[in-house]
Amino acid sequence: MKDLFEKINIHRVLRYALFMLLTLMAQNMILSHFRLFGSCPMVLPAVAVAVGMFEGATLGPLFSLIMGIFADMSFVEHTIFFALVLPALSFAAAFVSQFFINRRFFAFMGITLAALFITAVLQMLKTLAGDTWSGAMLSTVIVQTLWSLPFSAVAYFPPAKSVSYTHLTLP
Repeated sequence: MKDLFEKINIHRVLRYALFMLLTLMAQNMILSHFRLFGSCPMVLPAVAVAVGMFEGATLGPLFSLIMGIFADMSFVEHTIFFALVLPALSFAAAFVSQFFINRRFFAFMGITLAALFITAVLQMLKTLAGDTWSGAMLSTVIVQTLWSLPFSAVAYFPPAKSVSYTHLTLP
């Protein structure tokens, strides 16, 4: 934890804070206007996956927890949804990228597709708990997942550029 406050790491933390701020602003101000069959693209799970892949199982979920808290404050319909889901997705992405897959763009897009689908299903289940079942919920999950994927591709590049690959090699 002491090395987190070194000069080089402070710059990286500030870059990630700026990345989080820009992502939340884009999610709330820009992407909410791109609707496809009533579904808005969701890029927050992709950002959690990207940071988890490149920063590991400690800093990735920590970043995602902070981003989830701010996301829950900006979305009125969610109380603690993103604060719980985003760190879990980030940890899963960090674990999978550490042991099973590489940290390339197409692997990122595969994990992001799974993360977007999990997030959409959990949103559906939250709606289902307070409402009745409708077949349109499944189509909304599929549309939101597929509609979010092209917008999520941009989330790969800031963490990939920010991380030096020297600490990613295994001893």
